[in-house]
Amino acid sequence: MKKMAVVYWSGTGNTEKMAEAVYQGGKSAGAEVILFNVNNFAGDQTNGFDIIAFGCPSMGDEVLEETEFQPLYNNCKSKLAGKTVGLFGSYGWGDGEWMRNWEQDITEAGALLPQGYLIINETPDEEGLESCRNYGLNLAK
Repeated sequence: MKKMAVVYWSGTGNTEKMAEAVYQGGKSAGAEVILFNVNNFAGDQTNGFDIIAFGCPSMGDEVLEETEFQPLYNNCKSKLAGKTVGLFGSYGWGDGEWMRNWEQDITEAGALLPQGYLIINETPDEEGLESCRNYGLNLAK
C-alpha cells in the first residue's frame, strides 16, 4: 500500500479545503493517506512517504507563504529526488506564476510531478473540490 502525505498551509481556508479533498481522493485510491497542517510535519518525515502532495496558496507577489511553509518546503526539498510529488493551492490574483515557479523548483530538485499542479481561484466550488479529489486519486494510483 502506498503511503501519501498531504501537507498544506492555508490562510483563509481555501487551500485547506483543497487539501481535504486531495486527501479524500488519495484514500479512495486505496493509499494510506495522512493530512498534515504544515506545523505538524517536519522535513525528516519526508522519507516515510511514497507520495507527498504539498498545498500552499499564492501570497504577496505570487510567492509561497514565507514564515511557515517556505522553511518547511526548503527542509523537505533535498529529500524529494525521485519521489512522486503533487502541488496545489488557491490564489486570488495574478495568473499562477507562483505555481509555475514552484513546479520548476521542485522539478529541478529531481521530484516526479506526474499530475502536474492544480490551482483554483478563490474558494473551491463543488467542481473545484471534485478536481482536487481526482488529483489526489490520480496521484495515489
